[in-house]
Amino acid sequence: MLRRIHSLPALVLGLLIAVLAISGAILSVNPAIDRLGTTVPERGQVSVALLAERIAENFVGVEQIQRSPSGSIIVYYSQDDRAEAMRVDPLSGKAIGPYATSPTTRWIKNLHRSLLADTPGRAAAGISALTMLVLCVSGMALLLKRVGGWRQLLRPLRGSFSQRWHSELGRIALLGLLMSALTGILMSATTFGLIPEGADTEPAFPTAVETPAAPVPVGTLPALLEIDLQDLRELVYPMPDTPSDFYSLATAQGDGYIDQATGVLLVFQPHDRVQNAHELIYRLHTGEGLWWLGLLLGVCALSVPVMSATGVVMWWQRRRLMPRIANNSGAQAADTVILVGSEGNSTWGFANALHDALHKAGKRVHTAPMNLLAKEYRQARHLFVLTATYGDGDAPTSARQFLARLGRFSGDNNPAFAVLGFGDRQFPRFCQFAKDARDALLGRGWTEFLELDTVDRQSSQEFARWGEAVEPALSLKLGLTHVPSHPQTRPLELISRMDYGAQVNAPTSILRFGPVASPRARGRLRRMLGISELPHFDAGDLVGIVAPGSPVPRFYSLASGSSDGFLEICVRKHPGGLCSGMLHDLQPGARIDAFIQPNPDFRPASGKSPVVLIGAGTGIGPLAGFIRNNTGKHPMYLYWGGRDPASDFLYEPELDGYLADHRLTGLNAIFSRTANGGYVQDRLLDHSSQMRRLIEDGAQILVCGGRAMADSIRQTIDAIVAPIGLDVATLKLQGRYREDVF
Repeated sequence: MLRRIHSLPALVLGLLIAVLAISGAILSVNPAIDRLGTTVPERGQVSVALLAERIAENFVGVEQIQRSPSGSIIVYYSQDDRAEAMRVDPLSGKAIGPYATSPTTRWIKNLHRSLLADTPGRAAAGISALTMLVLCVSGMALLLKRVGGWRQLLRPLRGSFSQRWHSELGRIALLGLLMSALTGILMSATTFGLIPEGADTEPAFPTAVETPAAPVPVGTLPALLEIDLQDLRELVYPMPDTPSDFYSLATAQGDGYIDQATGVLLVFQPHDRVQNAHELIYRLHTGEGLWWLGLLLGVCALSVPVMSATGVVMWWQRRRLMPRIANNSGAQAADTVILVGSEGNSTWGFANALHDALHKAGKRVHTAPMNLLAKEYRQARHLFVLTATYGDGDAPTSARQFLARLGRFSGDNNPAFAVLGFGDRQFPRFCQFAKDARDALLGRGWTEFLELDTVDRQSSQEFARWGEAVEPALSLKLGLTHVPSHPQTRPLELISRMDYGAQVNAPTSILRFGPVASPRARGRLRRMLGISELPHFDAGDLVGIVAPGSPVPRFYSLASGSSDGFLEICVRKHPGGLCSGMLHDLQPGARIDAFIQPNPDFRPASGKSPVVLIGAGTGIGPLAGFIRNNTGKHPMYLYWGGRDPASDFLYEPELDGYLADHRLTGLNAIFSRTANGGYVQDRLLDHSSQMRRLIEDGAQILVCGGRAMADSIRQTIDAIVAPIGLDVATLKLQGRYREDVF
């Protein structure tokens, strides 16, 4: 529901909002430009009387003096029966240059205020401001759900290019857009009389004196001597040769009339609170008088067209990924039911693959969102629940009603069930909703025919392995596969390789790749300018490599950043491994096809707090990259486990160099196939006291390696920090324990 509240208004009014945002961004520059060419005297330096006296020395026929919110002084006067307007220096009263509003600026203002459509356009602009407010609030709610609450609001974002840019710009520009939307709504409401502007009447015009005295020079008027220039809004002169007329004065505090003979303030009507509030709202919306705020609001407004474009792309991608399920049997006729919980529709691809495989195996399959759990399934023998988790363990959009509907399930036939969770291990409550759904089914007395399993980051390999477990449970041959769509690959060329581990039957290579020179003009220009043709990436991100003959990419953690000028990975050759075998057979000059998948949640946090790096085997790759990039030489400790120091001490020369130049504070390597060997968790236990001190000092822990190793490390760290009242779960919630597990 929340996503619909966010998406539908944006799709309907997105173009209109983008037009208003762009025109507003252009107008936001005007106060700053106006201020650049303006001298603003200090308060108490120039009175209105002194300014008027200086202007009188340089102009005749003065009719009006205005002070703009930015401080510009504009004089309107008559010369040779022509009306003129001039910007003047407030310190000298001399002309700076003619004053005239640009026709282009007037056109843009009309576009922004009324879409060039007068009253209907003003109404449309007001509705657009209200829509922007709805988008800001709903967008923030969606973002909070996505990252897991306020505490995680500033954490790095993951997802596609459009998702990341849409969310990143949203959280950066949120306050500015909220201010623009709220002030725009209030100004529109004022325009249509829905809320008052303040005092509705001007000051009462003074009663004319019967025998007026002769006017005195404007620079001597007592009322004007008491008013500081910074408080002036407008001074309108009396009609020439009309002693009974008065000066009309507008200030920041109120409006009134001044006797031109005595200089006495005859009438003064102060601004009320509503009027002051209205003027503040105007300044906050336009930046008039607050040029720096205007620029900030303009920058925020520029994010709107980008978010509009990325929002449309995301909407189209969701539409494109919406389920199109062939051969979908009815709920009461099916012998197998698949229920899907998805936020961004990616889970539907896996559900479709399962549906097709079961249908080909002769099953009557009904697939539907979890929200459409039926009240009964008359013939179903098996129920599959494939669900993602949204935010901090919440149900995704298509499963929000599942638990409530399960409570209303009244059928006598409870099919045996299996739950498969989809998520990201970097989040503290990985696949939590899948676990909640399983517990709810068990609590209702349903039977589980296959234990809960999970798929990390849409891994095709993990989904295929789960399919292999399903086959014997159903006595079927499914051959379950699904390959999510991935970014377009680019060619990379192997520059060098370092081989390890042959003596311990664990062949491992450090492979370093460079870009393949592009023959296009853009590529030649980048080379001439010394710009790398590598895509942007950081150590800890992932590279997806597509082996020939395989539609499934294999992901490897990167040991380098694009600023290093090369792409480096650490690969162990697995028996029968198609991709690892292909990579180990490469020789310098050979090429591969690959793409980058950002992994911003796995990298050291900025700051001077200690960092503890823990890994085993090829898990050292990104950890070595983090150390290489520790140019600030903050405390960094490495705990790493291998097999034999003579055979597979990966990165040994580099690590020695990092110790020497203090990018690495401490190196603790342990090997399992030596006389006094052990595993990395053993070394951590040996250093329990030091680990506790580091963690009490705010240390962050990053773990990279196989799943079994990562499980052992979690248990070890739990034991180490228990005496200080902590555990891994708490450290994860604090963003201080991060894993990259394969």
